[in-house]
Amino acid sequence: EPQHVLDMYGATPGDGSYASNCLLARRLAERGVRFIQLYHRGWDHHGDLVQYMKVCCGLTDRPTWALIQDLKQRGMLDETLIVWGGEFGRTPTAQGSDGRDHNPEAFTMWLAGGGVKAGLNYGSTDDYGYYSVEKKVHFHDLHATMLHQLGFDHERLTHRVQGRDFRLTDVEGTVQHSLLD
Repeated sequence: EPQHVLDMYGATPGDGSYASNCLLARRLAERGVRFIQLYHRGWDHHGDLVQYMKVCCGLTDRPTWALIQDLKQRGMLDETLIVWGGEFGRTPTAQGSDGRDHNPEAFTMWLAGGGVKAGLNYGSTDDYGYYSVEKKVHFHDLHATMLHQLGFDHERLTHRVQGRDFRLTDVEGTVQHSLLD
């Protein structure tokens, strides 16, 4: 890989870093790999939040930006859906002196490329920041939307087990067309 690309990602070949994995993800996508999952360990901070956010964001922001830019420059972003998120949000209140607890009621995810609207902020929380109150997107809806963008009808991926219909979005999920181009 040319040095300017490595510099863009902040990657050092062979170091196993998130930055190097972002570059690897681009290479895999170029070669037709359809599903790629990247993760960065160590986001479950219940204390020393300011310190750990600086560390984790410092390790992920630049390479994530670089991946998006690289895909865009290569004409691949329109057909590549990037989903960034975790399993929880964080409460708006302190846990101890400098941490926050899990909040399953409202949290942020973002999507890029793959036919989603660029620059769209969608939904909001109550004034306290705990509950979703406007334009709620349930995870079943998010999954239905992601599957739709990947060319799957989530309702057709149903199978019956012990008298109950199961699918990747359980028995729910509505494609959120307002998020799509």
